[in-house]
Amino acid sequence: MNPVPTETGQRGARYALALLLTVNLLNYVDRQTLYAVFPLIKADLHLSDAGLGFLGSAFMFSYMLAAPVFGRLGDRANRAHLAAGGLAVWSVATILSGMATSYRMLLSARALVGVGEASFGTVSPGLLADYFPRERRGRMLSLFFLAIPVGSALGYILGGQLGQAFGWQRAFLLVGLPGLLLAVPLYLLYEPRRSDHAVSRQHERLMPQLRRFWQNRTYVHATFSMAAMTFALGGLAQWAPSFLQRSFGLEVARGNTIFGIITVVSGILGTLAGGWLGDWFQRRNAAGYLYVSAVGFLAGAPLMMIALTTSNLTICLAAIFSAELFLFLNTGPLNTVLVNVVSPGQRAMGFAINIFAIHALGDAISPAIIGFLSDRWGLAHALLITPLAVLLAAGFALWGVRFLVGGQQAPE
Repeated sequence: MNPVPTETGQRGARYALALLLTVNLLNYVDRQTLYAVFPLIKADLHLSDAGLGFLGSAFMFSYMLAAPVFGRLGDRANRAHLAAGGLAVWSVATILSGMATSYRMLLSARALVGVGEASFGTVSPGLLADYFPRERRGRMLSLFFLAIPVGSALGYILGGQLGQAFGWQRAFLLVGLPGLLLAVPLYLLYEPRRSDHAVSRQHERLMPQLRRFWQNRTYVHATFSMAAMTFALGGLAQWAPSFLQRSFGLEVARGNTIFGIITVVSGILGTLAGGWLGDWFQRRNAAGYLYVSAVGFLAGAPLMMIALTTSNLTICLAAIFSAELFLFLNTGPLNTVLVNVVSPGQRAMGFAINIFAIHALGDAISPAIIGFLSDRWGLAHALLITPLAVLLAAGFALWGVRFLVGGQQAPE
């Protein structure tokens, strides 16, 4: 099968990439705005660090619990329609976050954001992959996942600036509105035809399907590697602006802007380099994508340790930049591994299980754990668990090499 449908061709594939990338940007802007206004919410609602952490965890718990539902639907229904519905739900929920007047209302709104983003997150990578042939997916998915650093940075910068100028509630209102405008063109996006092999697997029962994923050892090790990385980056993303404020006395808007700029620059460079290096090494070694990811993790962990222990702001910021540069190398390669080892008719469910696992073991728990430890030992000491998780991510990536070298690839 030609992964690029003749009805759309290369122009349609590029349009799909541009639209999905834009929506994914909004995805991370909405998600990270919460963390940018943490200090303002803490002061306004009189919350502890643990209470703040549970705001992030509420989003992640609903996100991971909803993902398997949309995964089953995504392998049977129109994926563009599911993605558009998710976009509309999380945009409305973000606006509702801006209308919250109590901790419970805000907690409920953030949980609803997670449901909407789960719909988009489970179906969009597989949908995009079906527009492009296997040999180009590393670069295309790296472009799609540029939304992580760029959208996160925009969330920190816009959220911090809007929160400082207008208050945290209006910040949510303003970042939630653009998503409603893109829901219609996303709904109308062309759905690529899936192969006969893919269609034959669409109606497989749940338990045999789950066993098949568990027996796919490359998929399992890539997922555990991503879970350990998500534990680290999720905790760091939520608490880094507060860390800069408390350790170096930076005001909210300045700390968010600095961290946002570091994230966007290092994220763009790291993600693009990872996509190119992954495709290059993959042509020479069956486990090229996993090797690139492991090297990034092994280089990033000690740099994170330096950032969290130095008393010099310049050294701290340089170490954060360098660490994020190496960590973002893995974004395209690891997601490409997932796409390539799962058949097209099961990719939505494959990403759904992946989303559930990486968040259940990752950033659904790390923000609250770090907040809990911070209340007792201080934020800088609490954050030291993040580089340890990155080393664990490297171990799983290297462990997965032995299975991918065995030729574990899914038929198209």
